[in-house]
Amino acid sequence: MSPVFPMLTVLSMFYYMCLRRRARTATRGEMNSRRAIESNTRALPINVEIVQYAKEVLDFSSHYGSENSMSYTMWNLAGIPNVYPSSGDFTQTAVFRTYGTWWDRCPSARLPFKRTPSTFCSQDYVELAFEEPVYPTAVHILETYHPGAVVRILACSANPYSQNPPAEVRPFGKFGRAEDLRNVRLDSSRLLSWRQVSLSLTGGNLRWEILWSEAPTKVNGPQARQFTPCIKQINFPTNLIRLEVNSSLLDYYTELDAVVLHGVKERPVLSLKTSMIDMNDIDEDEDEEKYGCGMDTLNKQFSIVTLREWPTNGYFDKLPYELIQLILSHLTVPDLCRLAQTCKLLYQHCCDPLQYIHLSLQPYWARINDTSLEYLQSRCTLIQWLNLSWTGNRGAISVSGFSRFLKVCGSELVRLELSCGHFLNEACLEVITEMCPNLQELNLSSCDKIPPQAFNHIAKVGSLKRLILYRTKVEQTALLSILNFCSELQHLSLGSCVMIEDYDLIASMMGAKCKKLRSLDLWRCKNITESGIAELASGCQLLEELDLGWCPTLQSSTGCFTNLARKLPNLQKLFLTANRSVCDTDIEELAANCTHLRQLDILGTRMVSPASLRKLLESCKDLSLLDVSFCSQIDNRVVLELNASFPNVFIKKSFTQ
Repeated sequence: MSPVFPMLTVLSMFYYMCLRRRARTATRGEMNSRRAIESNTRALPINVEIVQYAKEVLDFSSHYGSENSMSYTMWNLAGIPNVYPSSGDFTQTAVFRTYGTWWDRCPSARLPFKRTPSTFCSQDYVELAFEEPVYPTAVHILETYHPGAVVRILACSANPYSQNPPAEVRPFGKFGRAEDLRNVRLDSSRLLSWRQVSLSLTGGNLRWEILWSEAPTKVNGPQARQFTPCIKQINFPTNLIRLEVNSSLLDYYTELDAVVLHGVKERPVLSLKTSMIDMNDIDEDEDEEKYGCGMDTLNKQFSIVTLREWPTNGYFDKLPYELIQLILSHLTVPDLCRLAQTCKLLYQHCCDPLQYIHLSLQPYWARINDTSLEYLQSRCTLIQWLNLSWTGNRGAISVSGFSRFLKVCGSELVRLELSCGHFLNEACLEVITEMCPNLQELNLSSCDKIPPQAFNHIAKVGSLKRLILYRTKVEQTALLSILNFCSELQHLSLGSCVMIEDYDLIASMMGAKCKKLRSLDLWRCKNITESGIAELASGCQLLEELDLGWCPTLQSSTGCFTNLARKLPNLQKLFLTANRSVCDTDIEELAANCTHLRQLDILGTRMVSPASLRKLLESCKDLSLLDVSFCSQIDNRVVLELNASFPNVFIKKSFTQ
């Protein structure tokens, strides 16, 4: 036999072994749609990858579109792509409410909460349900316009289509359940890491796991792309995916077309390229905040930890109490909880109510429950700002748990953020109005589960200066009562409030009662007319910000926009989005009377010429944003000329490819 044949046989065997090893260690990126992946254990069945589009949109924080249509709404994320691979501005996509930093530079902008961890930068979210629970191997996000906003992808252990509660998920840490830790005695020589404690004691069976997370990125160009980040493997199947976005770096609205979930029915073995280490043996302390924080776990640890008494506290004994407090004020809440486990002196400082004057629990929304609030009560007796946005959903916070917390901690509250708090009901609003007599700011944005009659309770808080009711079911009667009794209002958001029947009557009440109003959001109100605008402009002459975007009943021919310009000289932001009747006369009146104007949106008008825009730009020296998208008389050549003459103004010209 020729010596060549044994050599070929050996090479063939070696090639076959390489193929088998590659199949065993294939990374997620190498797994094709519905491709059979052979396991490295012969007893395990062959896994077939399942590819599925989102079946339903379950929840979201905001969208550009109307509540009564499909254009630019989050509901467009369900099903197969409508636009991809095309690029451009299309109504069939999902679009969030804001972009860039413009909304942080207007009179209605709110001060940020301190101690927000650097790893949390999410501004909006959307939750998607899929048909079958799978172990995710890839998530494809089809972005069709200005990509780069997605910053986090999360998976939930709950099945939205199952009547049964989710089965208990054993975390990756060394300890499996909360019961396993109750008999663990801790001292300064044996303290659990934040990661272990957080995963071990998070309440209930519901669990969120971060598949991927990164800071927002600036993508060159608005073209469509398929975004497929490298996700981590998780130890439970899921058919509930959450996307979180940050649009602060974008030049315009991001548009999403569809989300594709790839996964397998059986739990895959970790590949050699990702890990050969048993995850149960890992003490993972780095990047712990990326995986969420269990406030209840830390507070439980406070109750069982034994701290060693030292003869001295070193240099801390030489520092004034106030200086130590100042140093600790720069720590995030998880860092405070970690530091409290070191010694009695720092435990005392970390639990001092003065450290919790301003408290934002939004970054830890996935881990907050009734137990968390219970253990925080003793520390929050002096709290003035509280952010519970996005928290408490799917039963994590009960009405009784929220009420108990406010009864102890609500007396000094000045600012309360409850955006997307779907646990809220009429009883909660009643408790807020009774227990928070000093409340000045209340944010109920996208709390669309609150019944209409519940909003009547808000009228009892006469000290309110800011009220955000975006995407709520507030009715006309309740709103009239609020405006009548809350005469100190300075900022009011009624965007997408579809239950209000007569906006002219609302505007008339504002003009009569809300003389201090500085900002007003009437985004997509369907029935305000020139009569309501006249009443508003006559009575609320301190207005600096007015959003009348997508208000189809306003016509320039009635003189409503001219009247606004003449009566409201302090205007800094004016949105007349999608009003095709805006004309040169309106722009010239703004140039003559509203010289402090900073932001103007006249998207969609057909009657504004380049000459009137030039007058506006010459008169309004502080103008920084001018949106002339889909303005038929303003082509790209005109935009280039205006940009050259006024380089400090961001002139946006959008078009559909």
